[in-house]
Amino acid sequence: MLHMDLCQPCHDAQIEIGSHCYCCAKPFSSTTLIFNLCGNCQKNPPAFDHTYTPYLHQGAIRYLINQCKFNGAYKNTRVLGLLLANHLRKQTDTLPELILPVPLHPKRYQQRGFNQTLEIGKIIARELSIPIDNSCCQRIKNTDHQVSLTAKQRYKNIKHAFQMLKIPNARHIAILDDVMTTGATTNELAKTLKSAGVSQVDIWVCARA
Repeated sequence: MLHMDLCQPCHDAQIEIGSHCYCCAKPFSSTTLIFNLCGNCQKNPPAFDHTYTPYLHQGAIRYLINQCKFNGAYKNTRVLGLLLANHLRKQTDTLPELILPVPLHPKRYQQRGFNQTLEIGKIIARELSIPIDNSCCQRIKNTDHQVSLTAKQRYKNIKHAFQMLKIPNARHIAILDDVMTTGATTNELAKTLKSAGVSQVDIWVCARA
């Protein structure tokens, strides 16, 4: 996998997600269930429609993401983008009209120096020939890091965090993020898009916790 800046043993060490909820990508314990709907999505349907992800947030993929987000490993965005693009080529029947990376608040952007999700998105946009837009929506709430929060706290923390600056010229949009844990961030952004008239919102993430 040298074209990906990833050696074959590290590529093979990734833990594929297996059977999971087609909506939120929550892994199922049974391997006989494929693309069914989990109980939580049946009881509390999220604002998004489908989640695509190749890996569990463990091992090498977790290391790549964490180094990128918290230790400035900008170079990892390329391999993360290529891994997800390769998965999407095999899994998606209908590609969206637009990719929307999850926005960073300006203060968080200044701290980090780049939006890792935007940089991953640029790779995927090029590989799949889909437009990417990071200007139609902004993050207006400088939320606390979600890592140490409970699921309930995450949803409260991210509430009303996004604002549309312009209506996107697309009916089908993919929200791109690096990792999904509870889905609170992507769900809040999906709500914002749906309220702006977008009819279908998919979630693309590099890994699922």
